[in-house]
Amino acid sequence: MALWTDIHCHIIPGVDDGAKDRKTAMELLRMEHNDGVRRIIVTPHFRRGMFETPWEKISEQFFLLKEEASRLYPDMDIRLGCEFHANMDMIEFLKKNDWGTMDGTDYVLTEFSEVHSLSYIRERCYTLLCNGYTPIIAHAERYPALYKKYDEIENLVDMGAMIQMNASSIIGSDGFGMKGFCKKIMKMNLLHFVGSDAHNLDKRKPCMGTCAAYMKRVMGEEYTKRLLEENPSRLIKK
Repeated sequence: MALWTDIHCHIIPGVDDGAKDRKTAMELLRMEHNDGVRRIIVTPHFRRGMFETPWEKISEQFFLLKEEASRLYPDMDIRLGCEFHANMDMIEFLKKNDWGTMDGTDYVLTEFSEVHSLSYIRERCYTLLCNGYTPIIAHAERYPALYKKYDEIENLVDMGAMIQMNASSIIGSDGFGMKGFCKKIMKMNLLHFVGSDAHNLDKRKPCMGTCAAYMKRVMGEEYTKRLLEENPSRLIKK
């Protein structure tokens, strides 16, 4: 059985707009486990003026989640990351704090807004790279500045940025056009990571198993293993 990794989800209860309580969090974990996911990097939001939950609360809730998960699913490894919304003082924040990256590595799951320009995305990625961090552009398919801009995405990857897309977008939950865009990015070998971006049990629930099956049909087993198992291992602190 494959052992997939979900590198982007909001399962820690009560710290952002993700799981609202412990019951929801445990049901999301059950769904992930049933999908074949055996490693999860939980990524609570950090965004100035919107999501600034104290680190102490995030840490406390994370360890409670990890403890209960280890009891119910002893074969599941849960790590702590962050979905960091890009801002102009992010380097200063990252250097001063022990969190904000993926499991304490130099990889930063970097979120942008729909209004952000290509030049802003490029500049923030370049600044992260110049300071020793590797940006992973979170759900890159959602930004108008990058949607179907294949050359621009390729330029970002050539610069050193990495691309994450959501499982729901890849399988077509967000429409045929989005599905085709994600498929072309995969065919161009520009995709590095897939995440569920799961938030709740309604419209934003995990679908990593369905996505893995689709990727195997379209791209083959070796490609799927690379994106869902091998690449994510780079984000785990040894």
